[in-house]
Amino acid sequence: MTAENDLIKLYSSRILALAADMPRTQRLKNPCATVMRRSPLCGSTITVDLQIRDGRITDYGQDVKACALGQAAAAVVGAHAVGCTRAQIETAREQLKAMLKSGGPVPEAPFDGLEVLEPARDYKNRHASIMLALEATAEAFAQAEAADCA
Repeated sequence: MTAENDLIKLYSSRILALAADMPRTQRLKNPCATVMRRSPLCGSTITVDLQIRDGRITDYGQDVKACALGQAAAAVVGAHAVGCTRAQIETAREQLKAMLKSGGPVPEAPFDGLEVLEPARDYKNRHASIMLALEATAEAFAQAEAADCA
């Protein structure tokens, strides 16, 4: 029964609220870059569209088909991605990975809302879904820069 109680605690009301109120769920009409990422373990997917100008994200759209944890992560990323540089996105991705895998600190602002996912640290099978939004955003940013869209 303890494992079941732990899992119930993992899906806190805050995580469920983030998942239910995800921002920027409309795909962009003419994105600089689009990336779809899938977690092979659970089948969660996310597609991210970006517009970039002067080295910063100017518009962001996402289509998320993931568990509540993946949706919560996408909600935090979607709420704060506009205005960010590639370095900020990549730093947040590495900080989130370290928080989940090795007990690292919560990602820096503006992605400090990802701290809600700290309880998922013990559920390694959920990490890939949680990482999808930042991984897709970082990859899309790199593609946009390579296409000289930035």
